[in-house]
Amino acid sequence: MNHQTLVVARILHVVGVVVWIGGVFFVTAVILPYVKARRAEDPVGLFESIEGQFSKYAKISVALTGFSGIYMIDVMSLWSRFSDVRFWWMHAMVLIWLVFSVILLIVEPVLRRKMERNGMTIPAEQFLRVSSRVHVLLLGLSMLTIAGAVAGSHGWLL
Repeated sequence: MNHQTLVVARILHVVGVVVWIGGVFFVTAVILPYVKARRAEDPVGLFESIEGQFSKYAKISVALTGFSGIYMIDVMSLWSRFSDVRFWWMHAMVLIWLVFSVILLIVEPVLRRKMERNGMTIPAEQFLRVSSRVHVLLLGLSMLTIAGAVAGSHGWLL
């Protein structure tokens, strides 16, 4: 195991998480409330145009986080931790990563294409309500996972 490569992988992993979950926080705490309060003519379009600016960074950071995480697990031979409930936070990291990967790379693009092709729209109020709930839930789970991962990586097994 090359120590320098491992350090670079950890740096990329942490930076990826900061960009990704920081973006989720920003969308949840700033963009969605702003769009709701603005009473814009097209609130869904406004939300998508703002969030769309972040989308490519989210995809890159999620991919970076996944690749660097798998690399570190493999290089440090940590696969056995997935059979120990004390390392629940590792399971949570993988689950959160998987949920976001599926949403960002599969669900959103497929749903968007299908809706555009069929001329479908979602009422703005319903879209914003559902988006807010999903973002709050995913942000809460992400923050819990981050707290568990930091505590666990310092030997504080809950």
